[in-house]
Amino acid sequence: MVLIGAHVRGDDPVAAAAAVGADSVQLFLADPQGWKKPVPREDAESLVASGLGLYAHAPYLVNVASTNNRIRIPSRKMIEQHAAAAAALGARGLVVHGGHVGDGDDIAVGVDNWRKTFARAEFPVRILVENTAGGENACARTLDRLALLWDAIGEYDVGLCLDTCHAWAAGEDLETVVERVRAITGRVDLVHANGSRDPHGSSRDRHASFAGGQIPPELIAHVVREAACDVVVETPAEGQADDIAFLRAALAD
Repeated sequence: MVLIGAHVRGDDPVAAAAAVGADSVQLFLADPQGWKKPVPREDAESLVASGLGLYAHAPYLVNVASTNNRIRIPSRKMIEQHAAAAAALGARGLVVHGGHVGDGDDIAVGVDNWRKTFARAEFPVRILVENTAGGENACARTLDRLALLWDAIGEYDVGLCLDTCHAWAAGEDLETVVERVRAITGRVDLVHANGSRDPHGSSRDRHASFAGGQIPPELIAHVVREAACDVVVETPAEGQADDIAFLRAALAD
């Protein structure tokens, strides 16, 4: 059964899920803008007992593709720490952005840094690499880059998170994106169903509610149908309930 979930604040995810009619939640396990290690949650028992599906999202600073040792090495450690914390909560996966190399750096080095991440460690939950919206130096923005990345890491137990806003911003055709991604990776494990505040191909990562964004809502639903996997809505909180209800109705048709 496909779970339709919401990205929520971490203070009371069970109540947040109930408020928007979500079957699952995605949350950060530590400051999304910091390097701090996750600490055990006081509500861990009730969160597990709730029966909600759970996905964790790694902090935004994590970039294992980086050629800078001061970023890459702490990023690997962060993935290990967050994967362990996610596993303790019974999470279905840990979402990690595809990352990027610095200006003038060879993208192949960043791709190989991803390979080394999996070659050097095993993780207790599946790592879900997420496509990104912009940046010429990104490892998972275009499908050509995604193919290079998957050639390097596809042999490991790694999954894919497909974000509709990011794919739209990168100029991808959402009518066919699931089919084309699967031709590269063989899988889509999670969809981030998001509208976009900006035009197609803008390279801007600014989420919008389905009704208030520039991606036709039915096109977002089409991606979710084609992927046939769990979905997390990361739209603004005031519109999440409506967006989840829209998807639930669209999938029931």
